Amino acid sequence: MTTEAGGTESPHLRRELHLWEAVGISLALMAPSMAANINPQGTADTGVGRAVPLAFALATIGVLLIAWTFVRLTQRFNHAGSVYGFVGATLGPRAGVISGWALMGTYTFYGVVTSTAAGIFGADFLDSLGIWTNQPGWAPFVVGGVALAGVWALAASKIRGGTRVLLVIEATTVALILIVSVVILIRLATGTAPNGNTLDFSVFTIPAGAGTSAVFLGVVFGFLSFAGFEAAATLGEEAQEPRRDIPRAILGVAIFGGLYYVFVTAIEVMGFGTDARGVENFIASDSLLGDLGSQFVAGWVGELITIGAAISAFGCALACIVGATRLLYALSRDEVGPAPLGTVSSRSGVPARSTATVAIGAYAIIALGWLVFGVAPFDLFVASGTIGTLILLLVYALATIGAAKLLFLSGERQVAAWEVVVPFLALVVIGYTLFRNVYPYPAGALAWYPIIAAVWVIVGIILTFVRNAATQQAGERMMAEEGLTTGGGSRTQG
Repeated sequence: MTTEAGGTESPHLRRELHLWEAVGISLALMAPSMAANINPQGTADTGVGRAVPLAFALATIGVLLIAWTFVRLTQRFNHAGSVYGFVGATLGPRAGVISGWALMGTYTFYGVVTSTAAGIFGADFLDSLGIWTNQPGWAPFVVGGVALAGVWALAASKIRGGTRVLLVIEATTVALILIVSVVILIRLATGTAPNGNTLDFSVFTIPAGAGTSAVFLGVVFGFLSFAGFEAAATLGEEAQEPRRDIPRAILGVAIFGGLYYVFVTAIEVMGFGTDARGVENFIASDSLLGDLGSQFVAGWVGELITIGAAISAFGCALACIVGATRLLYALSRDEVGPAPLGTVSSRSGVPARSTATVAIGAYAIIALGWLVFGVAPFDLFVASGTIGTLILLLVYALATIGAAKLLFLSGERQVAAWEVVVPFLALVVIGYTLFRNVYPYPAGALAWYPIIAAVWVIVGIILTFVRNAATQQAGERMMAEEGLTTGGGSRTQG
């Protein structure tokens, strides 16, 4: 053990989290309130037009296939490293370390995405209040930097309080969005909506001229809106009933996200109008629900949604930093990473050193983008989101392959034989999603995103060879802890 000013460091996490706190981190990292304001425009712009809700409905099916992987794995394993432990115990320690490193990268890049989003929304809100007008282009970086400092402080506090904050922040913002959506629905149904718009269920049909390729591109973008729903898996060593509550949290968030996205996007498209002009205005909107709130309810409602989106982004940033921290802690505790980062504070019960390392890493990415490459805040938002998502797709694929191997090829089948179709379909969805993100290969600055994602993964692969002995020992430790034999069999978990 080592001692810091903050207290003695211990190698163990505290089991004190309940179901709703596990739900909190998955819900906050998925950030449905922020995604509903930003992502549907991209879906419509793929050529799917008014059929955005249809695209999200199809995306929900794909996400539920991926959720099966995490539900089945978390019913058997509980590990602070999430897929690091899952993949390591099923595909071997090298694959486990690579997946843990990859997911840590995803969460860190998403921390940059969401803190930058908090800065963009926050700066806009300050401007609308007249507190900071005539802002320079870097204003969102400053506001986002302050938000990231707050995230660091909360992430270093007791995890119980942190996860409750996540749940309250996101639940409040989602509730506001649902209330506004219901008001819009009523006005559409009663014929009192602006511009003569009414209920129009053509949003669930493919418009003329839009082929299946365009629809699936929309599905891809919708699928990415769910990224982070599995984050509760990183709390496996802190939940009181991990094999019961973690699977419920993951599946519950995935189902809720699907219902929420389909309903809200349908209201959004109908609110703007399903004709060509309405779709154009939909795509051009900076804040879908902010604009609709102002039109259908009152101007102050739009501003309230803007600050709500900023708070949602802050909560999502907190979930990202917490998730990345738990992965860095798990890797370091198993001696693959630096040993000092594999400890937890006896005072706060969280990995304080790992938290500081991840937060500083996020600051470094922002500083590189702003001060070295001179990118705009929104450009950094897009870049970090794309890089993180490309890495995440690899993580999902490894976890799905690992689950299939454990459940169907280990010699002791523990689920119904028909379930083998689920991981197969999940891999098809993941493979095509990845394919559509790199082909046709993007030009200009976009060409760097797959390269950076690949470099991050390659560094993880190199790490497993540099720390080969520790990687193998970590794998043996995970196998022993989870009751797995070297042949790949496993005990059945009740």
